[in-house]
Amino acid sequence: MFRGLLIDKQDGRQTAEVRMLEEASLPEGEVTVRVAWSTLNYKDALAITGRSPVVRKFPMVPGIDFAGTVESSTDPAYKPGDAVVLNGWGVGEGHWGGLAELARVPARFLIPLQAPFTPRQAMGIGTAGYTAALCVLALERHGVTPDKGPVVVTGAAGGVGSVAVALLAKAGYEVAAVTGRVQEAGFLTGLGARHIIDRAEISQPGRPLEKERWAGAIDVAGGQVLANLCAAMRYRGVVAACGLAAGMGFPATVAPFILRGVTLAGIDSVMAPTPDRLQAWQRLAADLDIAVLEKLMHEIPLDDAIAIAPDLLAGQVRGRLVVRVGASQ
Repeated sequence: MFRGLLIDKQDGRQTAEVRMLEEASLPEGEVTVRVAWSTLNYKDALAITGRSPVVRKFPMVPGIDFAGTVESSTDPAYKPGDAVVLNGWGVGEGHWGGLAELARVPARFLIPLQAPFTPRQAMGIGTAGYTAALCVLALERHGVTPDKGPVVVTGAAGGVGSVAVALLAKAGYEVAAVTGRVQEAGFLTGLGARHIIDRAEISQPGRPLEKERWAGAIDVAGGQVLANLCAAMRYRGVVAACGLAAGMGFPATVAPFILRGVTLAGIDSVMAPTPDRLQAWQRLAADLDIAVLEKLMHEIPLDDAIAIAPDLLAGQVRGRLVVRVGASQ
């Protein structure tokens, strides 16, 4: 038996509770992991509250991330005692996830924990931070270097945005941080942002082409915000789009793309191949200051995840929620 957060649905009514679960109920997979730490992401909060149908089958243990130690493995890539990390792959949606003391997954879902991170610190990064690293790598791959001009980050006080600000600042970029919580200005400048922009400034419908401002952008919002960013990109600027917090629509024109050569680079962290995952985590290991990471982390016990989920959806959470699932590591 092991403790886990279980979501179930009966007669159209969804429930979520922390309870004891049978090991025999774990899904199929080559590797069984003793989970030490997980996270509470936006998608996890949607699953727990039932506000969006992200869970594809019931019952389900949410948690799109986890870090822990291999207990058993039938795959030669992993052996008992190995420290591992999982991000994405539909875990917590269609396959039991990390908000439980045990997880069983296919070996290809895992990567080794990257030094110097502890399992707790790896979950301080989680899918949000790993996605931020994928975005930074995409900007660099498309030629956006610090000398090209400022880079803007939306949702800067959230999980993806805060890590993106820290990584970009460390690499020498002039970072503008967009947030709907201007009271977080001190937090964001502490991460390395040079400019703070109120989200309201870029949330309303604008012109097809605006004054050229940004060489690069990392956007978690989508919707009108993404359209406005594209309209304000410099010639051959690049936007890395990784979220839809402001909506799935894209009310834009082709003008930025055909008149300024703007590139819109889509970033998918869920199904990204292992080499891309390793590159992102290696970049995080090299460039993310542990002291900065600690500022981003807010630790909660597993039992608090259900109560905090609505706050996360309401945008009331700063940085990264790290969930203590098992023994501290």
